Amino acid sequence: MNRFSQLPSHLIIPSSPEQLAQAQRLFHGRGHGYDGLKHITVDWLPPVALITLFAPEAIADIEIFSNWLQLQLPSCKSIQLQHRYQLSGPIDVIYGETIQQLSILENNLQFHIRLGKVRNTGLFLDMKNGRQWLQQHSKNQRVLNLFSYTCGFSVAAIAGQAKSVLRLDMSSAALNVGRENHRLNQQSLDHVRFEKLNILKSFSRLKKRGAFDLLICDPPTFQKGSIEITKDYPKILRHLDDFMAQNSTLLLCLNAPELSRDFLIDHMATLAPDYKLIEEIKPPTVYVETEGKGLKVLCFKKF
Repeated sequence: MNRFSQLPSHLIIPSSPEQLAQAQRLFHGRGHGYDGLKHITVDWLPPVALITLFAPEAIADIEIFSNWLQLQLPSCKSIQLQHRYQLSGPIDVIYGETIQQLSILENNLQFHIRLGKVRNTGLFLDMKNGRQWLQQHSKNQRVLNLFSYTCGFSVAAIAGQAKSVLRLDMSSAALNVGRENHRLNQQSLDHVRFEKLNILKSFSRLKKRGAFDLLICDPPTFQKGSIEITKDYPKILRHLDDFMAQNSTLLLCLNAPELSRDFLIDHMATLAPDYKLIEEIKPPTVYVETEGKGLKVLCFKKF
């Protein structure tokens, strides 16, 4: 059975030049919303279309779909195929140019993207609305960005005129890409600090750096030697009063499929009861989720 023959009826193809200029997911099968397609995603990273497989598929079927996709995206210069079911997530070029480094546009901000032999491209597209929310709410705020990866949130905060941003990550490579993302957007680094730290061992240092008005906490689900979400997320929440200001706001993110939004709500009620849930930020509509296993982003405020 050619599963790819079902995809054209489900893809969300950008219809205007403005939409075509923006990076976005075109199809999200991981949410189990489409029979037989839970192992497939399709992203548009202009001018690259990236098909990601979480299980093998016949190359002949992929090439038929690729030919159709070329017709829908006339500005496409490359169609690439990522094998996420393999350990390193290698990427093959199945049409056009070999493009491994590019910058993409999202919410009128630019970000560096890497393709080739890396599992993650450098920007998680399901967090688009979270970055947009932050840009709209960061004016004059002292922002703390935990597990900052390549600075997507930090770039959005500075674009929203944040007073300052402290971004922490254990990866020097991610911090370096973050600096380049700020420079790509012609943002001054005068009010941005980059620190390579193990966050779970740095609460006393955060207390000295604080107090912060706005926290972004977007940890990986599991990272050997760094974090295990079920036992370590509560540790962070328990220490909020050490480094957060009065009337502060939290943007808490959870991307563990086995955990529901109640994981955050219940732990906040126990460990930080002065914070109240004020908003939930949903991913873009293309991220159809039928089992509640997708990204959760909850906003809490201390009153």
